[in-house]
Amino acid sequence: MSGTRAGEVEHTDPATPHQDLHSEQGALRGEHAGRSRNPVIKVADLAWLEFEKPDLDRAEVFARDFGFAVAARTDGELWLRGTFAGPPCMVIRKGRTSRFIGPTFKAAERADLDRLARVTGSSVRETDAPGGGRAVDMLDPSGLPVRVVHCGEELPALPDQQPQLFNFGTDHRRVNASQRPPREPSRVQRLGHVVLETRVFQRALDWYLDTLGMIVSDFHFLDGQRDRGPAVAFIRCDRGSRPVDHHTLAMHLGPGNGYVHSAYQVTDLDAIAAGGEYLAERGYQRSWGIGRHIQGSQLFDYWRDPDRFILEHFADGDLFSCDVAPGWGPLSASGLSQWGPPVTRDFLGTNPSPAKLREVMRALRGDNELDPARLLGLMKAMNS
Repeated sequence: MSGTRAGEVEHTDPATPHQDLHSEQGALRGEHAGRSRNPVIKVADLAWLEFEKPDLDRAEVFARDFGFAVAARTDGELWLRGTFAGPPCMVIRKGRTSRFIGPTFKAAERADLDRLARVTGSSVRETDAPGGGRAVDMLDPSGLPVRVVHCGEELPALPDQQPQLFNFGTDHRRVNASQRPPREPSRVQRLGHVVLETRVFQRALDWYLDTLGMIVSDFHFLDGQRDRGPAVAFIRCDRGSRPVDHHTLAMHLGPGNGYVHSAYQVTDLDAIAAGGEYLAERGYQRSWGIGRHIQGSQLFDYWRDPDRFILEHFADGDLFSCDVAPGWGPLSASGLSQWGPPVTRDFLGTNPSPAKLREVMRALRGDNELDPARLLGLMKAMNS
């Protein structure tokens, strides 16, 4: 795929067959290229997510039940991590209300921070993360704080859950042994991705592609509105020929601005299922699952924490190199999974409430990309 700036379009031959790796079709002539010709930097991964919550003790109980380990704890901060070596997954700071602050991405090189600060008019500062490091703080077009960090000392690896051995047909790998996955928390290995909602989808998309060098894996468009461009993007890091997660960031157009859910890798399906039973026994609410996605192919299971944030256990996701071009497909609720229970209204966020109605009215009045036609298209997709 030739390099085209995120805000521009690429004139591709519509007769060229799509690679059919992840979507039924590719781009039509003149559609969004899904990558920037000359990004400021290319981030390597997500580092961590930042939240504020009034009750850190309650947050820690859920975190341990969900499968995080504690990297550091003070009266005002709780740093959570997975079993893999690297940066922490999440920091929760004590605050008056429960809210998502923003994502932190990992720079490939220390020099990237200087380049980013120079172009965006920011400054490079020290971080308070375990292991230290330096960071640049910015705002995306939605007004969401976004940080890019170059970590100092990485956290060492912790003991991991071992994957189960399976017998397949005549391929017998487990003999004279039983299958007994323990009923315990699914040990989180790492942070996989975060999903954000934005009223300024096109502007936000182009910012992440132009500023952080991310590239699109898949676009979704609204029924009958493909000519207006995509409304959903699954976005990955560009590590060249090195395969990376199908999406590290996903964004969709909507009346809100901010966090939708975040996803954390665990060992396998048994870890997802046994860990889910552990959470259910302790009274936590499953939002949706267990199933397998279409975009990204992950096995998934979504849970609400005590502050109503949705967190996902996932395993067995797709990995793409930079050579895979964006796929294009229509947005529908039924198209979110290959198998599993029907998607819930809780997961989709379509439960009616006065707060949701006020959010929609504010979005329709504001200077953003959501208008009545787009709103009706989103509502139709969530019921299809």
